[in-house]
Amino acid sequence: MYAILVDVTRCTGCERCVSACLDINDLDHQRAADDRLVSPDGLSANRLLTIDKVESGRFARKSCMHCVDPTCVSACLVGGLTKSKEGPVVYDATKCIGCRYCMLACPFHIPRYEWDRTLPLVKKCDMCMDRLQEGQRPACVEACPSDVLLFGERDRILKEAHNRIRTNPDRYDQHVWGEDEFGGTCILYVSDVDLGELGWTELMTAGIPSLTIPLIEKTPFIGGGVAVGLLAVNWIIRRRMRLAAEQSSESGSCDERKSGGIG
Repeated sequence: MYAILVDVTRCTGCERCVSACLDINDLDHQRAADDRLVSPDGLSANRLLTIDKVESGRFARKSCMHCVDPTCVSACLVGGLTKSKEGPVVYDATKCIGCRYCMLACPFHIPRYEWDRTLPLVKKCDMCMDRLQEGQRPACVEACPSDVLLFGERDRILKEAHNRIRTNPDRYDQHVWGEDEFGGTCILYVSDVDLGELGWTELMTAGIPSLTIPLIEKTPFIGGGVAVGLLAVNWIIRRRMRLAAEQSSESGSCDERKSGGIG
């Protein structure tokens, strides 16, 4: 399983990674810039990766965290999101029904919806899955000029993160962000400042799909109950309409017979 280590102490906020992400996903730079001005966290359907300014003037990238045990995957009713063996959480637009459960389930509030399109899709970073399958690194990693991003197997990345902290205790907080939170993520951070602004407002040491799976498992039964209820209401309404029509027809026939008798 692949991962990316983000060294916040090295990031200058140049946004070369953002530009590379826009290019590789054929996204419009101007629309992405406009969205950056109005989006609270800088992410949108046109901007899948952003750089946030965090505590003490530090910069940190924000994108899909590619959780080890992703809640969005457990929330998706149709298998539109899957956790790949390579690590990225990938989206299949051909399966998506637009329910947006993934947006509600994600603890980092990452997936975005194309609200301005007639046939909208959910958009998020896929860690350049196509490039990974060809043996290449993600575009953002290759574009970084300051060695902020390190890509590799997650176990090796974690060892490197802990090694940096151990050999430079005065430079880093004694914590690898994403190692355990929310069951672990494939985007990991070492930093000298708090990264709560990126979404870790409530630290959890276990995955949270367990919170959504019970509801998802009940969804077919809930949906079935609703469907039965709607069919019952429809039957009652149609029956009443049919009875009313029959009564109206009988009333009309009586009126005609009475009129004929008087004549």
